[in-house]
Amino acid sequence: MEKSKDQAALITQRLQEREKEQMLILSICKALSEVLTSAEFHNVIDDVLKHHFSFEDFILASSKENETEYQVFYQFTAQKKLSNAIYSTNDGFFDVCLNTADMVVFDIKSLTENKNALPAYLLNVKDFKNGIGVCLPNHRNNHNVLFLFFKNAAGFSREANRILRGIATQLSITVGNIKIAEAYQNSLAELSSLKRNFDKNQIPNVKLESSGFHGIIGNSAAMQEVYELIGQVAPSQSTVLICGETGTGKELVAKAIHTLSRVSNEKMVKVNCASIPENLIESELFGHEKGAFTGALDSRIGKFEQADNGTIFLDEIGELPLELQGKLLRVLQEKEIERIGGRTTKKINVRVIAATNRSLEKEVADGRFRSDLYYRLNVFPILLPALRERSADIEILAQFFLEKHSAKMGKNITGFSKKVINSMTANSWQGNVRELENMVERAVLFANEKVIKEMIFPEIFKTESKDTETEFYTKTLQEVEKEHILKVVKKCGGRISGPQGAAILLGVPATTLISRMQKLGIKKKHF
Repeated sequence: MEKSKDQAALITQRLQEREKEQMLILSICKALSEVLTSAEFHNVIDDVLKHHFSFEDFILASSKENETEYQVFYQFTAQKKLSNAIYSTNDGFFDVCLNTADMVVFDIKSLTENKNALPAYLLNVKDFKNGIGVCLPNHRNNHNVLFLFFKNAAGFSREANRILRGIATQLSITVGNIKIAEAYQNSLAELSSLKRNFDKNQIPNVKLESSGFHGIIGNSAAMQEVYELIGQVAPSQSTVLICGETGTGKELVAKAIHTLSRVSNEKMVKVNCASIPENLIESELFGHEKGAFTGALDSRIGKFEQADNGTIFLDEIGELPLELQGKLLRVLQEKEIERIGGRTTKKINVRVIAATNRSLEKEVADGRFRSDLYYRLNVFPILLPALRERSADIEILAQFFLEKHSAKMGKNITGFSKKVINSMTANSWQGNVRELENMVERAVLFANEKVIKEMIFPEIFKTESKDTETEFYTKTLQEVEKEHILKVVKKCGGRISGPQGAAILLGVPATTLISRMQKLGIKKKHF
């Protein structure tokens, strides 16, 4: 009878102990569920968990599902969240715990004998006698592993093990909550920063003046489309690729984008990839450390570092050597650079604008330009029209250059004769705006009257090329249709209807052809 009473008392005692354990687990879970920051997490570990587990170090490592790397989310001895170092999941620690349902016990003696195999956060394990690793339940595709280290081998009791198992799920949830909360706070801070910058450097409305805007001259429909594209992309941080023939004003467009951006008060650093020797361009872009190569007598800051928080303009990007294109791609993707001879990387925040007078699609097809770099640059392409495609701007541009160079040379020249204006409008301008400016400057030099009556064009540009289209210009369907109709009408001697008329050859009624010609702007003077 006495024995039965003793057993009953023992069972009651055990039930009370288990109930006490469950209450403790609920209490710890409640404390963890209220945690939203790394500082709060540390306070719970220090005030609550250390008392029950008697550990010397508490390390929580985390990785996303299907990733091959992990980070240390929290380390007690560091008293903060660690976010920079990245470790391979197959390091003999994280993966062993991840693939084991039970607790993993580490042999501290073996670990300290092979220090080279230890991750950086485990280098102080020599001070401990015992270590365990536990895989926490998966939460929102996050894998979390908890490492505990003790000076006393008996520090982790069965009771402590049961408590740890009871709070394991809540630990994973808390890690996820902290990550979400911190991402939210970072987003708020970024929005607040953007708002401050926007208020400080409020972007003016893209306003077209009589002679263009922001240093770009021209009011033609083709240029108004360019202005609209500049206005759309300038406020963003998107990478811009400016394409166009030589002399079309790619640098002016890059300047306009920077001027209208939210970082207009920061630097715009220009790099001409074609003008830098091939053996120096990497150092020019990314910098180098002292002694990195022969002649590197001092450390050098590269153009990307100089442009940090501002804009970098990579002109003639198509001239970049193939072996350097991969390094540039990494910088654009990772937002970090490494100097030649350096051992550390530096995070950068740079808005990239690139320009080329080559067809990068053709360069990619011919194997001279990396396709992945092309797609990374070609986020927002802007195609600049050749001067012959915006002939309406030629007179305005010529007058602008006339006033500029007349003032420089101290001459009082007021304009051009009608003959010169007609000749300029009819010229093909293979060198585009740059060639036009040079021609006007030359004419001002030779002028003896107030009006320029003669302009001598180089013989090579007097002959009309059979193929005046460039690699950058593709005709629209309307332009093709207009050219075809004109050819047929001219062939028919200007006749539209009748047996010998253009309508018969084109296979449409004469009324339809006349209506179509009106819509395309084809007038009698054209044929």
